[in-house]
Amino acid sequence: MTSHQPVLNQHDGTPNGVPGEKQKTHADLSKLADPLPRLWRGDKEGKITYPSIPTFEDKYEEREWMKGHLAAAFRYWGKLGFNEVGIAGHITLRDCVKPDHFWSVCLPYRLLVGVTEMGLIQDESLRKTLLDDNDLVLVDAEGRPTPEGAQLPINTAGFYIHSAIHKARPDVVAAAHCHSFYGKSWSVFGRPIDILQQDSCAFVDNLSVYNSYGGVVLAAEEGENIAKALGPTNKSCILRNHGLLTLGNTIDECIYLFALLEKTCQMQLMVEAAAANGIPKVCIDDDDAKYNAATQKDPAVLYAHFQSEYELLVKETNGDFLQ
Repeated sequence: MTSHQPVLNQHDGTPNGVPGEKQKTHADLSKLADPLPRLWRGDKEGKITYPSIPTFEDKYEEREWMKGHLAAAFRYWGKLGFNEVGIAGHITLRDCVKPDHFWSVCLPYRLLVGVTEMGLIQDESLRKTLLDDNDLVLVDAEGRPTPEGAQLPINTAGFYIHSAIHKARPDVVAAAHCHSFYGKSWSVFGRPIDILQQDSCAFVDNLSVYNSYGGVVLAAEEGENIAKALGPTNKSCILRNHGLLTLGNTIDECIYLFALLEKTCQMQLMVEAAAANGIPKVCIDDDDAKYNAATQKDPAVLYAHFQSEYELLVKETNGDFLQ
């Protein structure tokens, strides 16, 4: 007969499978560096550093950098299979030169071909290359393409959702939404994810649920309601019967947070299936979750998490999306 280890309470030590003394090991965050420097150590001279959000004196140079990372975001979505539902998805990026304008791309075809910023290329002869930063459309406050970007139509639903969010949340630069498989699967429950594991702490006090569904968004009111559901600070939202939405101070933060929420929804579905068979789940307690969140949901930390993916995309494509 197989003997089983005892089920331990939270914070119980288990060198020999025996409960130990409960204890908290939280560091005093007020005495530590900012969130990003907490996670890495370089040399004493400060020459070896972790990737940080760059700053620019020239706004036009910053614009080109942002567009390149937006194009990379779509390549990343394609690798993750988020383009399985055609053009049902959007990413937008507030323009740093004209803050009341934004760049936006509709979710591409399965191979990430034939799609431009918030619009689908209709001419079959143009479906030759993968999306790059020349495919991006700069739209004004009314959702009309401007001469500074690609001259192509935009997606109506994407405009109504994202324009309302950019208007309501001047603190964010990027917004992303699509009908990813696990996100839309979990969305049918109309409830938030549980804080089950360390990575999910990025969503502590950072996740809303839009518990309504009014069909395809073809009017401004639905976008405004989604923006209200997000509130003044949250950067992620589960749209019931619809999908996921995330925001970011950079496109990198926004896209990494979206992928993390999708993976967290996948884990939640698997955990719920196990729990339905009588296996209890243990969530991270509130104190620990908030302690983790103070570092994990920081914009600079989330930006840094995406840089390995960005560098891999550049390597895999020889940077061909940076035209």
